[in-house]
Amino acid sequence: MTQTVLITGTSSGLGRATAELFQSRGWNVVATMRRPEVETALTGLDNTLVTRLDVEDAGSITSAVAAGLDRFGRLDALVNNAGYGAYGPLEATPMAAIRRQFEVNVVGLLATTQAVLPYFRGQRSGVIVNISSIGGRLAFPLGALYHGAKFAVEGLSESLAYELGTVGVRVKVVEPGGIRTDFGGRSLVFSNDPEIADYQPTVGRVLDVLGPLTAQGSAPAHIAETVFTAVTDGTDQLRYEAGADGIRLLDARRAADDATFLAGIRDQFGLADVGPDRFQPGLG
Repeated sequence: MTQTVLITGTSSGLGRATAELFQSRGWNVVATMRRPEVETALTGLDNTLVTRLDVEDAGSITSAVAAGLDRFGRLDALVNNAGYGAYGPLEATPMAAIRRQFEVNVVGLLATTQAVLPYFRGQRSGVIVNISSIGGRLAFPLGALYHGAKFAVEGLSESLAYELGTVGVRVKVVEPGGIRTDFGGRSLVFSNDPEIADYQPTVGRVLDVLGPLTAQGSAPAHIAETVFTAVTDGTDQLRYEAGADGIRLLDARRAADDATFLAGIRDQFGLADVGPDRFQPGLG
């Protein structure tokens, strides 16, 4: 029987590439997004249901799962891909932006997972793939919110792997490096307050590095292959590193102690010579 995958965040980037790949490999695809009414490409594919799912709207999650089951009669895998990156100095970030980063990237992921669990548990099978990032294993400057959320995805996935393994459900984590998507555009929210002058040298240098760094990453279709492997390999492997740039960084992180690795990141982002005047002998 043809298997079915539900994927969140398929309007662009990795989500779209993953939906297209699964469809091309003969799967039924429930391709979800916040605004399905404007979608044209995925709606034309065979065995593909494009439907609304906003991870901040519990009703839309329930409806999307129900629509997928109604259309295809089964659900075999969930790919939690929806998310975005919030960057910027914490002091300059409104609390609403702080809350939304975790509501989308963590709470929304948990809510979508929770919605499929009764079905997966009932059939004693299913695969859940959570899209994390190398940013769930290491951090860049000004990314306290994004990295905090991705670190949370890593931890909750590892714990769920134990919990859900007892009812036949596998949990996987895909950790891409840079992806050539719109991460620097609509998928990146940057908070800043130019009036807080102390942070502006850091802001400028991080923005100078972050965009080009992401642009040098992998094509979405390349990372989608790793997602497909995670869903279909039939193993209990938890983490899947993806993208040559990301794997190099994770290898470097494993090989270095904290002081050495953090110094290297400071150098990469041009922060080695940015320091406060208060760090002077005798001032602590």
